Amino acid sequence: MMKFETVDHDSIFTRLDFRTKLLMMGVITLIAFIWESPITGGILTLIVAFSCLFAGVKLEYLKTVLKVMIPFYLLLLVTMGFFNIEQVKTLIDRETLTPIFAVPKTWWWVGGLTMNQEGIIYGLNVIFKTLTMVLIIPLGIFTTDINHMVVGMVQVKIPYKIVFIFSSTLRFFPLLLEEIEGILDAQRLRGLALENMGLIRKGKVYAAIAVPLILNAMAKSQKLEVVLQSKAFSGSSQRTYLHQSILTKTDYFTMIFFLVLLLSVIFLYFAWGVGKFAWLIYT
Repeated sequence: MMKFETVDHDSIFTRLDFRTKLLMMGVITLIAFIWESPITGGILTLIVAFSCLFAGVKLEYLKTVLKVMIPFYLLLLVTMGFFNIEQVKTLIDRETLTPIFAVPKTWWWVGGLTMNQEGIIYGLNVIFKTLTMVLIIPLGIFTTDINHMVVGMVQVKIPYKIVFIFSSTLRFFPLLLEEIEGILDAQRLRGLALENMGLIRKGKVYAAIAVPLILNAMAKSQKLEVVLQSKAFSGSSQRTYLHQSILTKTDYFTMIFFLVLLLSVIFLYFAWGVGKFAWLIYT
């Protein structure tokens, strides 16, 4: 089950300051948006995925992400292959596309549609973009303790109220998952064989869980509100912090590396077309 947690494995990512990781996540996200080629996008996705594994992010988490996203990606490939025509024509500067197959004209509503190779390729690029942005988040968050995360975000002048909401969400999420597991365990003790159910019956079970889960979450949020009011919480960042966030030489070198990387990607993109949709595919 997916949850927010810090990794157990020590690596260069766990030793970096969270401000450095914020810059890293921002640069990687910008590069993913800039690149239109599935070749460069796929390479970037692989690098981020291997970095996650190197940092200690569990392989089960990555598998879960893929399982969740696969239906959306299949739908994306179909829609891009059939309907994304004018955009890919503009990207490759051609008036004709490469057909893969055509739906018989006698079919109702979809008759005559043609699946295009260029649309599929563009769909792959969108898939790699989204995967990169999804995987870069655990690489930055799972490798950082929440307390250091809060201090780092405050030091980059993010309003403390936003930081508090963000950190509270990270702390509440595992609790909600534990409650879900507790409710399911109680149902199993009553003879509920969830593992032997189909998708529809599982959906009904999880829908029934939503009611007590929401009520418990509301009760916890009310308790948190009372605690904050009793401590005169103002949301001001002018306060003392138990933990410190200090930039080291490694952080500065890493920041410089990612800034140079971003500038290099922009230069190569506009100067030689590296990362454009037609790069190494349509010449």
